[in-house]
Amino acid sequence: MDSSSPPHRRCVIWFGAPSAHERKMLAAAGWNLRVVDPLADAHVGMRGGDQVVALVDLRDDTPPMIEALKRTVVDHADLPLIAMTPDSGADDPALQPILRACGERIVCPFNIQQLSQALASFDERSPGSGDIGGMIGQSAAMLEVRATLHRYARVDLPVLVTGETGTGKELAARALHDLSDRRRSPFIAVNCGALPPGLIQAELFGHERGAFTGAASRRIGLFESANTGTIFLDEIGDLPMDAQANLLRVLQEGTLERVGNSHSTRVDVRVVAATHVDLAEAVERGRFRRDLYFRLDVLHLQMPPLRERAGDIEILARCFLEEFRSRHRVSARGFDPSARRALLAHTWPGNVRELLNRVRRAAVIARQPLVGAGDLQLDHDGSDSGEECLDSARHSAEREAVLSTLRETGFNVSACARRLRVSRVTVYRLCKKHQLSLAELR
Repeated sequence: MDSSSPPHRRCVIWFGAPSAHERKMLAAAGWNLRVVDPLADAHVGMRGGDQVVALVDLRDDTPPMIEALKRTVVDHADLPLIAMTPDSGADDPALQPILRACGERIVCPFNIQQLSQALASFDERSPGSGDIGGMIGQSAAMLEVRATLHRYARVDLPVLVTGETGTGKELAARALHDLSDRRRSPFIAVNCGALPPGLIQAELFGHERGAFTGAASRRIGLFESANTGTIFLDEIGDLPMDAQANLLRVLQEGTLERVGNSHSTRVDVRVVAATHVDLAEAVERGRFRRDLYFRLDVLHLQMPPLRERAGDIEILARCFLEEFRSRHRVSARGFDPSARRALLAHTWPGNVRELLNRVRRAAVIARQPLVGAGDLQLDHDGSDSGEECLDSARHSAEREAVLSTLRETGFNVSACARRLRVSRVTVYRLCKKHQLSLAELR
């Protein structure tokens, strides 16, 4: 890979005032954001080769702003233009010249899926819905993970992915590969803990004919097979010390030696490693090389546990059920209220992997169109049973629903109330109950 060439960037120039949540959603979809105040008559500088789209924010429809945005449209006619219009007022004659100049129009409140679809026509690498490589969810934790993946994909450095079992570390590694300039080259995943101890060196780095008993022919190792691509080393903490030394050489010098051969072979591989154990502690105990740890931990990605993504649990469950239904003939097509309560009450020690398996099993055993709590086998689950746990889950779900709706509506209380089908007074009461300061959030 040619690391000397500058990375291709995807940039939205936003003429107006995006909210903090809109900024996070764009970052999660892989778009850099430049905010320009049209009233300030600022000049916009762009780097050659960047993919640039201009978004004209018409939510502030005061006469001075409209006149400034008309000048903006003329000055940037050579860029793909998108108009963002309010729910009402888009038929104002003053807005028509701007709307005619724009190729796409988005009606606020801001929706990342709608914007991503509009951007897709301008950029072949657009992630579509904003969910990349199976990294599904709209919780704050997942928005941050996706934004980090986009940032890390642009630079060719090792990445260490940490997190509990079942949080999606391999999915994150594959997303890094798919978003990078190496995406057309191989992606090879290796579970270091599953390799036979006596054959780890030969599996990773290859061997020559006759190098050991049973080596009847020369074999290319997994690192050479991944040349110009990405190799994902899962459970890196289980790698023996001798293999750690050889991995360090690959990272430092870009070369390896096949077992039974003293000649160096050059490889160009990006290494993404993952572990659910504390490597720093393993270093202190002498079970992992300190120099290798620092070579691997250049960029760090922490995968959040599912219990910290309460707003994503139902989204994931529905997605898993739909995917299963597309491949198997089952009657289940949704979740009843008891199942949804059970999903939120469970602490998910197995994280996303546990949720996937629970949903698949429930889809098979459910006798009704709607999966119940009994089908998920979560209604009598030890520490997850009891009114106290359920009340806590309801409280978290209610807070997440209010916060998410406020973000989606740009913290407009009236719009939030309409979406939740409650009064404005109720929205203010819920904000007070859950200690949500509208002034700070805005």
